[in-house]
Order: sequence, then structure tokens, then C-alpha cells
Amino acid sequence: MIRHTVIWRMAADDAGTRAEHAAEVARLLEGLVGVVPVIRSLSVGVNVAVPESNADVALVIDLDDLAALDAYQTHPAHQEVAGYIRSVTGDRLAVDFEV
Repeated sequence: MIRHTVIWRMAADDAGTRAEHAAEVARLLEGLVGVVPVIRSLSVGVNVAVPESNADVALVIDLDDLAALDAYQTHPAHQEVAGYIRSVTGDRLAVDFEV
């Protein structure tokens, strides 16, 4: 199994806008469950502590294998969500590892 883990920092300067964007990112990602069939499990959350140094949103998705990861990343619903995410984020870090 592959665990796809991503964290983002929102690009907005003010805390209110960052919080709104982070909540929308989480909502959109949660909406992929049941739409992108290769997702085995998905957990997403908005940061609740140390906002001055922590990232704003974290995502963990479990998929069967690297082919499923590719299918997830190229799925049209994911591409639509990714477009929004790119429009509101500044930094992104990801790790894909076997579990």
C-alpha cells in the first residue's frame, strides 16, 4: 500500500483568508471520497496549533500501489481540486511511502 502525504501552507497574508482557504481545501479534498475510486482511505485536517510556524492543511491518502497513486493524481475530479489548491497555496511538501 502507498501512503500519499501532503502538507500545504496557504499563500494569503491575513489569518482570516488563510483559514477560509484552508477550510475550503479540506472540504474539496474530502469530497473526493467516493468519487475517485482508487482512494482506500483519506484523512485531511486544518492546523489547530502554532499557526505562525505550522503548515495550514495536511492530507493523508492510502492507495493500493503506485499505479493507483497515478490514477488518483490524473483523475479529473482530483485535477479540478488541485487547480483550486494551487490557486490558494504558497508552499507544498509531499511524501509517498509504502506501508
